[in-house]
Amino acid sequence: MTETADAQLKPEAQTHAFQAEVAKLLQLMVHSVYSERDVFLRELISNAADACDKLRYEAIANPALLGDSPDLKIELAADKTAKTLTVSDNGIGMSRAELIDNLGTIAKSGTQAFIESIKSGAGDLKLIGQFGVGFYSAFIVATRVDVVSRRAGSDEAYRWSSDGSGSFTIEPVDLADAPARGTRIVLHLKDDAQEFLDDWKLESVVRSYSDHIAHPIMLKIGKETARQINAASAIWMRPRADVTEDQHKEFFEALTGLSSPPALTLHYRAEGRHEYTVLLYVPGEKPFDLYDPDRRGHQKLYVKRVFITADAELLPAYLRFVRGVIDSEDMPLNLSREMLQNNPQVAQIRKAVTNKVLAELKKCAESDPERFARIWEAFGPVIKEGIYEDMERRDQLFEIARFRTTKRDSVTLKDYVEGLKPNQTAIYYLTAEEASKAAASPQLEGYKARDVEVLLLTDPIDGFWVRTALGFEGKPFTSITQGAADLDRIPLVEDAAAIETDDAATGTLIALVKQTLGDQVKDVRKSARLTTSAVCLVTDAGFDRTLERLLSRQKTTGVSMSAPILEINPRHPMIVALAKAAKAKGALPELEDAARLLLDQAHILEGEPVGDPASFGKRMTEMMQKAFGE
Repeated sequence: MTETADAQLKPEAQTHAFQAEVAKLLQLMVHSVYSERDVFLRELISNAADACDKLRYEAIANPALLGDSPDLKIELAADKTAKTLTVSDNGIGMSRAELIDNLGTIAKSGTQAFIESIKSGAGDLKLIGQFGVGFYSAFIVATRVDVVSRRAGSDEAYRWSSDGSGSFTIEPVDLADAPARGTRIVLHLKDDAQEFLDDWKLESVVRSYSDHIAHPIMLKIGKETARQINAASAIWMRPRADVTEDQHKEFFEALTGLSSPPALTLHYRAEGRHEYTVLLYVPGEKPFDLYDPDRRGHQKLYVKRVFITADAELLPAYLRFVRGVIDSEDMPLNLSREMLQNNPQVAQIRKAVTNKVLAELKKCAESDPERFARIWEAFGPVIKEGIYEDMERRDQLFEIARFRTTKRDSVTLKDYVEGLKPNQTAIYYLTAEEASKAAASPQLEGYKARDVEVLLLTDPIDGFWVRTALGFEGKPFTSITQGAADLDRIPLVEDAAAIETDDAATGTLIALVKQTLGDQVKDVRKSARLTTSAVCLVTDAGFDRTLERLLSRQKTTGVSMSAPILEINPRHPMIVALAKAAKAKGALPELEDAARLLLDQAHILEGEPVGDPASFGKRMTEMMQKAFGE
């Protein structure tokens, strides 16, 4: 919500309605019966830590923001008499407009995505942090939430308050009742959430979920004293041998909001010309926004433990699922986003870390095939984007890529090439939109008859990279749906049925079909790739039909479905019968109908709609009536 009156301070409280998606989310929170409610504290502490990181970064350019309290911290305070739990930080704080924007409206897809995942039964409230809406988990335990915030360097403070019922209020606060800077969140706890007033409970939650937070988390004891209840050390700076698997899981969960443990962990220190520490994780499941076009890199950049940015894009887009931290010892602290994109040191780190991630993925594939298979199942389509985009590392990516084929569920290109048949000079592939369609494609028949393995490529990116890749180990990639089937030199292992064909009659049929179909087809010809089906569609040079369909649906400029080539199987009994009729009787109306039905059948086998469903139905009905009528 935006208001022109923002600049004019009004003493009275103003009420605002929540954005519709936020209101739906709050309904889930208010009425939640979630048993593991500890998640709310993890989320509020995580937000407080982010606020401290933002202040530390802004203070690089403006040290006055820290004033006389440079030590950043988070504080928990329980009041059993008032039945309130307070979570405070002395970080960057929020202005009035930021309170409205951050807590009343959300300009991101996470809210609706989270709601849909919960309603469908596929989600878990524990995953709320993954969607960037963790603040609202406070309403799992609270009947009302009050947020008092003062932005660093400002002489104004405001209170945001809501009971989660559909609206919130904003009002100015006397500076005497506000923090010197930062944010104070007061939760008025539900009767069944009083356990969060006990010191032991708060300490237990912090140890379980937030021990890695780099800022001290203080538990207030009485009015004057407080003690630190977290380790407050950057986990990535600890020696690798000193970090336990549970600590990695805790940190990974805080980074991603994912409850499952990481599938792969990279923790190392690079020394030499540039010094930096790397702690990266490959998730064990897909993030909800994996294919979000606005998604940036999810690697946090620190310089000497000072947080710089959460989306530094220190890995290429095809590794965007990798989460973690990179902490440089020798970068300048005053890095802007423009400097990040053009800084040669950043480019060198990006190159080195990318190579390291790919090397670790390869090592995992070799040492633990089952674990790598799970990684590939989740992220293979994304990694294959790199085969198209990253020519420099294409060979590295080919080494880790896995493919489904007509013979195997998972195979490397190296294994494929080792299994080439005598006289086979190419890596054959078929693109399709679904695995079931690919496996049933009639174009496979001639290859199966020769026991030739064919890659079944069913990811949208496959149609792009396979066009630009020159080949693998000297063997070009060749589509089995484009051009003539070059199979004559590979011997059959399955003999086709011995059916006599009449080349002259077949030629007459082809001429009749071509004349009948006109510009609906580019050509009609005999097929060397069919053994049991009557017809199929292929193309010449250019896009294969799967990629052409994809681009035409996306309304790509200059791309539309072109006329295909119709191939007919001269040994198929139906084609033999039609050829005899064409030779004996010429262009009968029934043969013209048959020609159109052959094209419709070929489209159906491709999984495509027929050009004119009404005419197809009419022709089919008439032919069945003639075949079975009296």
